[in-house]
Amino acid sequence: MANAETLFSLASSAALLGWAILAVAVFLRARDLLVAAARLVAAVLAGLYVALLVRGVALGPSLPEGAGFSTLAGVEALFSRREAILGGWIHFLAFDLFVGTWEAEDAGKRRMPGFLLLPCLVITLLAGPAGLLLYLVSALFWRKR
Repeated sequence: MANAETLFSLASSAALLGWAILAVAVFLRARDLLVAAARLVAAVLAGLYVALLVRGVALGPSLPEGAGFSTLAGVEALFSRREAILGGWIHFLAFDLFVGTWEAEDAGKRRMPGFLLLPCLVITLLAGPAGLLLYLVSALFWRKR
């Protein structure tokens, strides 16, 4: 498997490609094909995440002492290794991009204009849950019109 820095660059570039596809889709009436292409990128990232997870669990060294999900210190210990940070990063890339594809798909069904959707996608790219919240509020506003 490629080294961590190479995987980081490849995954980040792939995610940006997916977001670029979504940015173009925002202004097209026929969004479905482009949203599906961006969703495919998210699926590839999810596959890479699973491969890293399986490799880390099956072939990696034992977890650092105190690592786990029940305390903040345990999570900090869990992410004390570079490979775990890479996996976490790819997790974010895949999930945020998938959320962006859902927003674009849902906005198409609502006939929400691109000028409302695009800021939501940008915020979702930069700060996932904040972008999702902005989209949900925008969709609620758009529905009430």
